[in-house]
Amino acid sequence: MRAAGARIAANIEQVIEGKHNAVRLGLTVLLAEGHLLIEDVPGVGKTKFAKALARSIDCSVRRVQFTPDLLPSDI
Repeated sequence: MRAAGARIAANIEQVIEGKHNAVRLGLTVLLAEGHLLIEDVPGVGKTKFAKALARSIDCSVRRVQFTPDLLPSDI
């Protein structure tokens, strides 16, 4: 498990530089089967991080634009 986590972290860190702690916390949430809310100012790589994490575990990312009239059944 440790080797797989290190391999995933290395894949993500090829794309996201200087955010080792964020990568580690993202992997921790993933392994704990939790939820991850990424908050920061615009332009720091939140979407790029999510896409790199998804690609590292062979998943995909879809963007949902929230509007006031959006219902859970619409997603």
